[in-house]
Amino acid sequence: MALFNIAELMATLGPGQRLLGIDPGAKSVGIALSDVMRMVASPYGALKREKLSVMAGKIKGISREHGVAGIIAGLPLSLDGTFGPAAQAARDWSLALADLTGIPTAMWDERMSSSVVNRTLIGEADMSRKKRAEVVDKMAAAYMLQGALDRYASQSRPSWFNEEG
Repeated sequence: MALFNIAELMATLGPGQRLLGIDPGAKSVGIALSDVMRMVASPYGALKREKLSVMAGKIKGISREHGVAGIIAGLPLSLDGTFGPAAQAARDWSLALADLTGIPTAMWDERMSSSVVNRTLIGEADMSRKKRAEVVDKMAAAYMLQGALDRYASQSRPSWFNEEG
């Protein structure tokens, strides 16, 4: 299955179908869910990184349980926006995941998502390192998915929406 851009992916979705956000990390994969209106992303959980076929089965099960019809997977571009080895590995992983699950998938720039979440958890929530490790992956997935939802919403508004008057 080919990877879609966000607009193409959204066009495949029916009313009430959710999106699943995935932030693939080296040790675990953060999971987030959109609401049925695809306006708000919420942290769902994290899966231990294991064989892709096993992970695909778990992701497919979560998707069935929650009415997910599309995946937004994190794309770790380099800080300067270039497509480096980490981005290529994430792209290959996402393509294989889309093939194994049969769920349409798009990728979204997730640069700095874990860093932003960690800073927020340290500064605002005053969380210890151990507690942060338990939540950072799913929070980063929600942060990344919310960014994609917000960008799509801002681009899909009618032209009159932004006019002053």
